[in-house]
Amino acid sequence: MVERGGGAILLISSAAGNRGCQGAIAYGVAKGAIPQFTRVLARELADSNIRVNCVSPGIIRTRFQEYLTAEQVANNIENRIPLHREGRPEDVAAALAALAENDFITGAEVPVDGGMAMRMV
Repeated sequence: MVERGGGAILLISSAAGNRGCQGAIAYGVAKGAIPQFTRVLARELADSNIRVNCVSPGIIRTRFQEYLTAEQVANNIENRIPLHREGRPEDVAAALAALAENDFITGAEVPVDGGMAMRMV
């Protein structure tokens, strides 16, 4: 990227990296480090015109969510996600595409979580 005059690095964190999720200590810690890594790497690479950003998906309907019971899905939709619906992989892809295309965003973490990041509880 340095030789080409710049580029974009996109990283994937998780809402679990910003909120405590019971039973997911290692996952939460690893995902929680990614936004800080994003900021530090963005600063390190800015002089080379390399942008670094990350997205933090919330509850996205993928195979990762297949273990949830109907009651857990209902609780997520009714109580945890302000938009009252699960996200889709396309929602995450659209955020990543926007970060890849915009050449004036670097060091950002974009939550793709239906509003979960703004909730207090």
